[in-house]
Amino acid sequence: MDGTSERLLTPGEVATLFRVDPKTVTRWAASGRISSIRTPGGHRRFREAEVRELLEGNEATADPSA
Repeated sequence: MDGTSERLLTPGEVATLFRVDPKTVTRWAASGRISSIRTPGGHRRFREAEVRELLEGNEATADPSA
């Protein structure tokens, strides 16, 4: 790649940032709340910039009652 590639986060890393369980992050992805990329092995990865944007702009997403 040319250096402009973006860092991808695992569900566990995203869960740590939002202080939720990794399965919650997977449910968010399945419902379309956050977009994900599938690796060739079928694992989900999340764009760091999108995750940071959600953290900074929409703290309500991390609310377990939402």
